[in-house]
Amino acid sequence: MKINYLSQEGFDRLMEELRDLKTRGRRDIAQKIDEARSHGDLSENAEYEAAKEEQAYMEKRISELETSMANARVVDQKNIDLSKAHILSTVTVFNHRSKKEVKYTLVSASEADFNLGKISIDSPIGSALMGKKIGDEVEVTVPAGTLKLELRNIERS
Repeated sequence: MKINYLSQEGFDRLMEELRDLKTRGRRDIAQKIDEARSHGDLSENAEYEAAKEEQAYMEKRISELETSMANARVVDQKNIDLSKAHILSTVTVFNHRSKKEVKYTLVSASEADFNLGKISIDSPIGSALMGKKIGDEVEVTVPAGTLKLELRNIERS
């Protein structure tokens, strides 16, 4: 099983989501199912089918979170080696195509949020930057084509 490296913040957020789904989420779904059952014939009851589908989706998410948490390792940011790009490093890269610098924090897939500048180490850009040093250049194939990126800085997130 693949180890899921997380920041303390990411670990706490996932644990809270798991707790919420197992308590409030399950309770709310059970109420929806009971309500739908009270409307009679289940074979033609759209509310019942929707509630059961929502329950299946939620149970799948609970299972995913439990697996993720079972394989989670919290990374102490004080121990991050700043000589190379690693998980939880914040990197500044220069995109030669757009002629702009961009900052990314390299995180696990479960913590990725592009709007917050957090990219997964499993993404094309994230995986290309892993282990690189300041001054290294990488070419990355993304849906929009090939990007040439230069690693300009590495810092703790």
